[in-house]
Amino acid sequence: MAEQATDTPVLDLLASMTADSIEASTLDAETLMLVRIAALVAVDAPPASYLMNLGAAGEVGVDEEQVRGVLVAVAPIVGTARIASATSKIVRALGLAIELAELEAEDEA
Repeated sequence: MAEQATDTPVLDLLASMTADSIEASTLDAETLMLVRIAALVAVDAPPASYLMNLGAAGEVGVDEEQVRGVLVAVAPIVGTARIASATSKIVRALGLAIELAELEAEDEA
């Protein structure tokens, strides 16, 4: 078994899987991340999944307007309840990101 180099092996693995997915896909990175966000909505993913994928999406240039566009595009297929759930989970994910950034800033100070 490989020795873990960080304190966050699961998050590191998920980030690596996302990077591998981007490399393996024939879609451009932005489109791939938009499709992944749509899939998260469809499966009613938890906030942590949005946190990981929105972070990766931001790194490849996906902005808030594009994420809103995805929600609008899939709404007729997944329904109002899934869109409301996704929206609240995205907000919670962004709150987690803010908390993590604040903790990191405190650790650096």
